[in-house]
Amino acid sequence: MAHAYHATVLWRRGDAAFTDNRYSRGHVWRFDGGLEVPASSAPASVPPPLSDPRAVDPEEALVAAISSCHMLFFLAFAARAGFVVDRYEDNALGEMTKNERDKLFVSKVTLRPAITFSGEKRPSAEDVERLHHRAHEECFIANTVRSEIVVEPTFSFT
Repeated sequence: MAHAYHATVLWRRGDAAFTDNRYSRGHVWRFDGGLEVPASSAPASVPPPLSDPRAVDPEEALVAAISSCHMLFFLAFAARAGFVVDRYEDNALGEMTKNERDKLFVSKVTLRPAITFSGEKRPSAEDVERLHHRAHEECFIANTVRSEIVVEPTFSFT
């Protein structure tokens, strides 16, 4: 195994009856280094108050992961090419549609990066296009979407 990544997802029922389907979808994502991120289902899927619109939902996280991965590769390639990037802001958008099995999925992610360069060496439009193309080709997440997902569950009883 070349690289491994770990995340803990924790949800607790609390006082909800659960079987009436009126339980909170709020949960926590824990990452290495101790960072905890409040997470929830998307309000478009489960209306508040059962979801938390202030929390990150899985669909937003997927869009952010794709955008972030692309950006990190873009910045690395720009630096290697001698271009100085001062600012990179991407207002990314993920769209859901139904797939061939009539199931909803994130079918399209549009990245809209606005980049500010400085320094003596200025990239041409072609340079920027090449950097984005290469970032897309190398992005781990872009190379992962629509991949097989393996589920290895465990369970216990209280």
